[in-house]
Order: sequence, then C-alpha cells, then structure tokens
Amino acid sequence: MSEEPAEATQIQTSGAGAVRSGHQFDEARLADWLRAQLPSFRGPLVVEQFKGGQSNPTFKLSLDGRAYVMRRKPAGEIHRSAHAVDREYRVLSALAETGFPVPRTIGLCTDDSVIGSWFYVMEMVEGRIFWDANLPELPPAERAACFDSMNETMARLHQVDYAAAGLDDFGRPGNYVERQIARFSQQYLADADAGRYETMDRLIEWLPAHMPAEDARAIVHGDFKPDNMIFHPVEPRVIAVLDWELSTLGNPAADFAYNVMMYRMPEGLANAVVAPDPAARGLPSEADYVAAYCRRTGRGGLPDLSYYIAFNMFRLAAILHGIHGRVLRGNASSAHAHLQIKRLPALAQAAWDQAERSMRGD
Repeated sequence: MSEEPAEATQIQTSGAGAVRSGHQFDEARLADWLRAQLPSFRGPLVVEQFKGGQSNPTFKLSLDGRAYVMRRKPAGEIHRSAHAVDREYRVLSALAETGFPVPRTIGLCTDDSVIGSWFYVMEMVEGRIFWDANLPELPPAERAACFDSMNETMARLHQVDYAAAGLDDFGRPGNYVERQIARFSQQYLADADAGRYETMDRLIEWLPAHMPAEDARAIVHGDFKPDNMIFHPVEPRVIAVLDWELSTLGNPAADFAYNVMMYRMPEGLANAVVAPDPAARGLPSEADYVAAYCRRTGRGGLPDLSYYIAFNMFRLAAILHGIHGRVLRGNASSAHAHLQIKRLPALAQAAWDQAERSMRGD
C-alpha cells in the first residue's frame, strides 16, 4: 500500500532517501547477487529507500547509470500468507509477456542469507505517480484522459487470458470474495495488539451473510488505484501498474469496485474523489466511469457494486488494522504508517454505510 501525502504529485524517482533505521541490510551481499543477475554490472551500488511500500519495504537501487526497484519482505513477525513477493514477481513476469504495462523483472531471491528476507528486483519505470485521485496538478482535460486510461487498463487486465499467460494456478477456483472475507477477518481477529472496533465486528458478521453469487474469474490486482500506477511523463496514459502483492485469480467485479471506491471514500481519506461534483474538476462521474468499464468488458451493469465497495472498504480497514499492529510491534514498513492507521475508524464506518446502501438496493 502507498501512503504518501495526498497533496504530492511525484515522479517515481522522488521520495527516495536514506535507508531507515531497522531496514538496513548487507548491501555488499546484495551487490554480489545483482552481479549474477546483471552481466553488465560494474557498480558501485547505491541503495535508497522509498517513503512508500507500506506492506513490503521498497528500495531504489542505482548502478551503471540505471535505476532498479527492490521489493522485500519486512523484517520481524509477519502474517504467514502476507508479503508474498514471490507471487508479485510471478505475476509481473507473466503479464510482461502479454504486453500488459508492468515493469520488467530482473530476478527473485528466496535465500534469506542474502539480505535477511526474500526479495525481487525490477526495472524502474520513469513517469508520474499521482497521490491525489483528484489529479489537482493537471488541467481538466488531462484528468479525464488519465481516468480513461486507468479504466481501460483495468478492463484490459480483466480480459487477459490467464491460462495462456501461465497463471491458471495463480489462485484457487471460485469463492474469491468468501475467501477474502475469511482471510482478512481472521487476520483482524488474530491481531490482539491492534484492538477491536465495533463496526469491523459488525461487518465480519454482515458480509458473509449477504454475499452475491460468484462473478466471472480473472486476474485481479487487489489494490488498483491511481497511486499504484505510473503515468507517462507528459502524456495522460498508464505505462506501468505497481504493487501486485494482493493479486490472484478472482472476481473482476469486486476488483473493479476497489477502483470505484475512490468515488465513495469520505473526503479526507486517501484516494477520495472530491464529491459531490467530479465533473466540475474535469473528472468522469461514477456512473460514467462504471459504464465505460462495462462497455469495455461487455457487461450489462454492476448491480452488486455497493456490496463490493463495502467488502473492499472492510478489507482495506483490515489491512490498516494490521499496519497498526506492526506499528505497535515496531516493524511497520512505511515512514508514514502512523498517519494511515488514524483513518481506520472512518474507513470502517464508511464500509458500514456502503453495506446499508447495498441493503437498500442502491
């Protein structure tokens, strides 16, 4: 997850600085590993850490006049099924072969003796990352074009032939939403350090009892939002999608609802599109954005959208709850983790508001 301040519009090369306390590793061992992956390696290797990388610490590696990105599992106690950098590496490598916009991977290391945990390295794509979903630095015409490119990119992802891409075993068959609810409920309930929230407890009961019938199956990103993609340096189009930790085979309607969630986020929360009139800012309305996705994917509509948004808000709140636990245990990956966890109560309440909207058939 990303957690940069909402007012920043960044080039990916910005936001990198000294490796933070508790995140250091043996850079000489990493250089030896890179030398085996990159025949042209000459060095020296310069390592910096990005401010982002809420879940998996993320580093900029500079050498030979080129820049690379390293994602690693965090140090300390972590959930058994979380921080699967090997899955990120696999889906990035497979999608690159299909022509889908992702960074090119360099190598995966599953030997803890190198830097202390598993990691992978990919090329760094130069471009723009927008941390505010309202795209305030862009003129209105470019904002609309960026949203259209984001919409087209997600529709394109959901139409990738995952079997042909070698990803037919990338997720268990069926019951995606049910499994996700169970997984994040279990993680929430197991993290006693982070405490309990009445609204979260209510959602844990309501969501399984009101689950829609399973939708189609596709590669799902799991965290598809503006600050997890890189836009061309000057053109309003997506050139790379980042942060595939939550990707799997699953329900594309639920995955798209996570993206649409930006329209229903309470103002002030991350990736909230300013309501009530996006068009005044040059952005498409929620209805138009949903219609564009349905047109591109051949759908007649998304009648269960409010349920899926409630589910996604709950899931995001559960992730923030886990971050809270890591902050308390002293192994949070992000420099701004303490800012993120303050949003949990409002996000959990927003999730319940969507559940009520779903019950009304809205």
